[in-house]
Amino acid sequence: MVHERVRANQLRIWMEKYFSKSVLWILIFLLSASFQPAELRFLPTKLKITVLNELGNPVEGAEVTVFATKDDYRAETNAVLPTDKTDENGQVLFKGLDPIPYYIHADNSGQSNIGAGVLTSELKEGRINKVNTVIG
Repeated sequence: MVHERVRANQLRIWMEKYFSKSVLWILIFLLSASFQPAELRFLPTKLKITVLNELGNPVEGAEVTVFATKDDYRAETNAVLPTDKTDENGQVLFKGLDPIPYYIHADNSGQSNIGAGVLTSELKEGRINKVNTVIG
């Protein structure tokens, strides 16, 4: 009889100690999981463009401009962000973009990417999206 009371008391203490904490952690996990998509909105959407020549080598110093529409691309007006130059790896990074497709114009000493894959796919929000373009 005494042994059963001790065992019941131990079980009650264990339940109070571990069961309540487990339920609390489960609730915290479920609530935090429901808020994860909101966190992604705080990450900027980026576009890393690598400019290559016809041999596949990176082009340093190429001027790259990003446009939101085909009309703006053709007229070379209303760039989404200011034109930027590629680094020694032929890369340039544009930040804070919307998750839409973009038109890319790359030019270096009169060589450009006109007609060579100037439209990106829709960018993935909150990620670094990567695109190669060839000038020649």
